[in-house]
Amino acid sequence: MAAGVSYHRRMALSRSPARHEIGDVDAAGLEAAVAADRLLAAARDRGLDRWIRYLAPLPDRLRDDPLRELKAAARLGRAAFGPKDSVRDALPADVTEPFLDAIDRLLKAIARWESHRA
Repeated sequence: MAAGVSYHRRMALSRSPARHEIGDVDAAGLEAAVAADRLLAAARDRGLDRWIRYLAPLPDRLRDDPLRELKAAARLGRAAFGPKDSVRDALPADVTEPFLDAIDRLLKAIARWESHRA
C-alpha cells in the first residue's frame, strides 16, 4: 500500500466481501460450476482417471469457495487447457468449450471487481 493510506483503509481493502455480495462474480462462479459438472461427467463416462482426479474438486470449489479461493479455482480450471496437455485432447468440444467460456467469464468478472475495488 502507498504511504499515507490509513490503517483502516488498508484493512478495508484487504478484506474481501462475502461472495454473494458480488453478484456478477457469484453468478459467474455458479455458471462455471455447472459447466465443470458437465465436464467431470464426460470424463467419468469415458473413464479418464487423470482428468477425473484433476476436475473432481472444481465444481464444489467454483460453487462454494470465497472470493480469493474462487480465483485460484478458476485459474486451476483454466490451466486444464494447457498448450502441451489439454482437456480438449481428451474430451469433446461440446463440454470443453462451454467450460472454458464460463471460466473466462468468471476470471473477467473477478478482474472487473478487483479493478473497481481499488
